[in-house]
Amino acid sequence: MTILLIEDDIKLKEYIMEYLEAYEYDVEEVNDFDKVMDRVEEIKPDLIVLDINLPKFDGFYFLKIIRKLYNIPVIILSARSDEGEQIRGMEIGADDYITKPFSIGILLAKINALLRRVCEYSETEDEEQGELSIRHESMKLSYKDKIIDLTKNEYRILNILLNNIGKVITREELLEVLWDDTTFVDDNTLTVNMTRVKKKLSNLGIDNAIITKRGVGYVFNGINN
Repeated sequence: MTILLIEDDIKLKEYIMEYLEAYEYDVEEVNDFDKVMDRVEEIKPDLIVLDINLPKFDGFYFLKIIRKLYNIPVIILSARSDEGEQIRGMEIGADDYITKPFSIGILLAKINALLRRVCEYSETEDEEQGELSIRHESMKLSYKDKIIDLTKNEYRILNILLNNIGKVITREELLEVLWDDTTFVDDNTLTVNMTRVKKKLSNLGIDNAIITKRGVGYVFNGINN
């Protein structure tokens, strides 16, 4: 099992990593906080331990994006002990919330319990809608006997749409998902990427699966072919 630790306190990070590794977990870390989501995509962890007080953007910002794209369990680790902050974290999509200072044994117990509950589900399994499938490991899209490559932005767009079939995803939500802190994404960039996604679906023989809600966003209505 792989755990991604998103924590900027170096001493605390090293302590947690050494402790969890002693219990045979593979623990990965984030060192460049400009590329947090790239790291999540690269590692595809079984669980994330996420600090809230991070450089540039707080953990709630990343939690929102993680929850839109993945079902990875997330445990928040935070010095913010206020009840309102804990409620906020859980409402955004955290699976648990641990306040600092904390017992490392409690963290381990919560990780063990959470992973037991989700052991039958793996985020690295392909996202499927009928015969349409996103292959997370290789960022490829397959349909029937055809397979095509996706760019990182195309992958992110299709991932969020397939995770929210029948729901309108606003342009603002998509822009938030595409912007990775280092590359500015404007409205025109989103339009270009969405056009490319639709073209790739068309090349697979899938037409009109993504409906544009003018002035609002997009919705994936499924495959009617």
